[in-house]
Amino acid sequence: MKVIWLGQAGLLFENEKVKIMIDPYLSDSCGKVNPKSKRRVPVDEEMLKINPDIIICTHNHLDHLDPETLHHYLTEDSNVTVLCSENGFPEVREFGGNNNYILMHPGTEWTERGIKFSAVSAEHSELSALGIIVDDGEKKYYITGDTLYNKNIFAELPSDIYAVFLPINGKGNNMNMTDAARFAKEVGAKRTVPLHWGLFDSIDPTGFDAETAVIPKMYQEINL
Repeated sequence: MKVIWLGQAGLLFENEKVKIMIDPYLSDSCGKVNPKSKRRVPVDEEMLKINPDIIICTHNHLDHLDPETLHHYLTEDSNVTVLCSENGFPEVREFGGNNNYILMHPGTEWTERGIKFSAVSAEHSELSALGIIVDDGEKKYYITGDTLYNKNIFAELPSDIYAVFLPINGKGNNMNMTDAARFAKEVGAKRTVPLHWGLFDSIDPTGFDAETAVIPKMYQEINL
């Protein structure tokens, strides 16, 4: 599975059968609301031309569920499966069309195009926030979504996660680098990808002290 970092917490998973977008934020919506959240890296317009098969919104915060971004992918003519947390579900359904909108809670599973998606808990200020495990039959990828370190989460996780993607910015009810490294060690994945940095801030991810860390580059394939 090829994985590209879209910036902030956004990811694109793709193989020859499917394109999956998770929390795409490809606008400056946050900057319009709060100038301190103005994006520091321009949008790669090529990403807006992608036709995803599946979109996942882990929670209803603007940098994870952005109507301006979703407008490019959810149209009257699109046929996209949208997996969404509870608070964001009414908002994404407003896009209508031929898209299939699926409400996810911790424990919910959805299988499509040979990929199984499992929702797990997250500890965040948006109380319906989720993490997602993407299982392509060969490897399991765990996207934590925005979360703090919470010991109860680990009981929901399989023991054979290949890669974990997690926040390190330490603000907005997210893990800081220290807790993210502890979290990654507990998960035991072979690869750990720090997200939620560099778009609104000047965080240096090289300070993320996890043995399995792989530092992504925006709009490029992650070397997993």
